[in-house]
Amino acid sequence: MVAQLEEQGVLGPGLVRDALMVLPREVLMPQAYVRRSAPGEKPPRWDLLDWAAPQDRPELLEVLYGGDSVLVQHDGEPLLGRARGSRSGASITSMSTVMSVTAALLEELDLRPGQRVLDVGTGVGVTAAVACQVCGDQGVVTLDRDRHLTDAAAVRLADLGFRPQVVCGSGEVGLPGRVFDRIFVSFTAERVPVALVEQLAPGGKLLVHVTTASPSWPALAVVERTADVQLQAGLRAVEFAHRAGYGMERIFLDEKFRQRIATAPGTRTHRSTLAPPADTDRGLWLAADHLLGGGLVRDFGAEHLVIGAPGCGSWLRVEPVAHRVWTVITHGPRDIWQEIQALAGRWRAAGSPDRYHLSLDPDGGQRAASQCGRLSWELPVLRPTDEGAAS
Repeated sequence: MVAQLEEQGVLGPGLVRDALMVLPREVLMPQAYVRRSAPGEKPPRWDLLDWAAPQDRPELLEVLYGGDSVLVQHDGEPLLGRARGSRSGASITSMSTVMSVTAALLEELDLRPGQRVLDVGTGVGVTAAVACQVCGDQGVVTLDRDRHLTDAAAVRLADLGFRPQVVCGSGEVGLPGRVFDRIFVSFTAERVPVALVEQLAPGGKLLVHVTTASPSWPALAVVERTADVQLQAGLRAVEFAHRAGYGMERIFLDEKFRQRIATAPGTRTHRSTLAPPADTDRGLWLAADHLLGGGLVRDFGAEHLVIGAPGCGSWLRVEPVAHRVWTVITHGPRDIWQEIQALAGRWRAAGSPDRYHLSLDPDGGQRAASQCGRLSWELPVLRPTDEGAAS
């Protein structure tokens, strides 16, 4: 697994690599689900593999060290004391993050011995385990709103010899009154949680994925507090992000809408010599996510560019027909093609940025802007709540 991460360029020599090399993932995840039902089959079916069952170990090893996300919780169940076997119906309610994402973020976090670390979103405890290995468990706090996850993580981290502080509580609130050198958020939010920014120590760094209700074009917010307690923050377009946090609204293209986009004639069709933006123009797509609004969602399963707006039923389909010529088909009250091309002009005028300055105002407002000032948008503030530790 580590060799694959190195080949992908997300992991290099250093303390994080050393920690992952000695981390027995089967201790943190002695049980994991594998899906047995076919796509679209109802109800879905899973098998819970168990490290204690020798017949399960070969498949479980492939699951744990393959680098993909690992399914660990079904229908909000307790993780401790489960019997292996089949489950059907309901859904998977917790899973580990794809290791390439976790490793890249841990590298960017720049963990060092003796640092105080807040791991927000405990999950299976991988981030907490790496932080304990690198920094020492005395200064590590891991927090999750699901008590079943924190109960299991406390036991399994102790099995590894680590005893960080394990807290059940709201990730958006963190631990008021405490400060940390590093804060790692293992879920995607709609804005940077102000309470967590307030818990950054001088010289501290906070990482959190940020996106709108659309899952298509995420960003990574990097917030740092300088030694003289000033805040510096940036928003960088990324390809992949964590799963959405608790209660975060999400919009998707359902199968019926996808089929309609793929087969319907649309209401407007024309030939264009303007190229559709490339997938690698992530800074443009990030700007589109925030500035065009209306819940645009990309169908990454389509062969060519397909975007839908489920809220109003508008959609866009682009197909190449000759060298540097495309057929553009749009439908609905919005002309998504025209919106994207107009924004692309602004994006190029701003220097084609893939990252934006993020201003965290004293009153909690957040504003993202390119350095040239030609692209900017407001992020609504996420204020601390009074939900309490058990929320």
